[in-house]
Amino acid sequence: MAPILTVTNLTKKFSGLVAVNDVSFSLNQGEILAVIGPNGAGKSTLFKLISSFLRPTTGKVTFEGETISGRAPHAVARKGVVRTFQEATIFKALSVRDNVLVAHHLRSRAGLAGFFLGTTRARADEAEFARSTDDILGFLGLKDLADAEAGSLPQGHLRALGIAIGLATNPKVLLLDEPFAGMNHDETMRAVQLVKGVRDRGVTVMLVEHDMPAVMKISDRIVVLNFGQKIAEGTPSEIQRNQAVIDAYLGSEDESIGI
Repeated sequence: MAPILTVTNLTKKFSGLVAVNDVSFSLNQGEILAVIGPNGAGKSTLFKLISSFLRPTTGKVTFEGETISGRAPHAVARKGVVRTFQEATIFKALSVRDNVLVAHHLRSRAGLAGFFLGTTRARADEAEFARSTDDILGFLGLKDLADAEAGSLPQGHLRALGIAIGLATNPKVLLLDEPFAGMNHDETMRAVQLVKGVRDRGVTVMLVEHDMPAVMKISDRIVVLNFGQKIAEGTPSEIQRNQAVIDAYLGSEDESIGI
C-alpha cells in the first residue's frame, strides 16, 4: 500500500510545553490506522496538526505528495482530509437528513449567491447532495431515522451521524475522534463494522481511541504516543507485545486485548 499522508518530524510547542515532539509516520492508502496513548499524550494535538487546525512549530504533513501544514482547515478538508469532532459538528435541532445535507455544501460548485438565486449549477448540486445523503444514510443504517431530530438520537446513532457528516464531504482520509466513546459493547462492535465499511468504500481511516479491544479489532496498524513522542508503531499483535507500550499504557496483564 502506498502512503497517502505522511507526518514528518512534527513538533508543536505551547510556550514551554512540548505537546507533540518530533513525530513521524505514514498513513497508507486503504488502511485503518489507530493512534493511542495515555491522556495528555498529544493525540488530540496531533489530529489538529494533521487537519490543519493548528500550525506545527516544526515539521510538516503532506497529503498525496503536497504539503498541507499551515493551510486553512476548510482548504485541507476540500482536498480530502476531513476530521470528525464527536458531537460538535451536529446541529441537534435539525433532522438527521438535514445535518448530512448541510455538510455536503463544503464541496458545492455553486456559490452562496447561486443557491440564493437558484441557478442551474446550484439546482444540480442540490439534486446530487440529496442523492448522496440518501445513499450515506442507507449505508450507515440511518435511513429510518432521516426525519428524526438529531438531538434525540442515542449514543450509537449519534456517532454514526457524525461519520455520515464526515462522509458527506467526500473525504479521501477520514480522521475519527474517539468514534466508540460512550458506547456499550454491542454498540461498539456495530460501530467497528461500520468503520470497516467506510474503509471498504475507499476511504482511508485514522482514528484516536481509548477503547483497546475495539482498537485491536479494527486497526491494521497502531501508532503509540506518550508525552508527545512516538514510542511504538506496528500491527496490533506487535503493539500488544511491545514492552514500552505495556509499561506506558496497556498494563502488564489484560485479557481483554489479548496480552
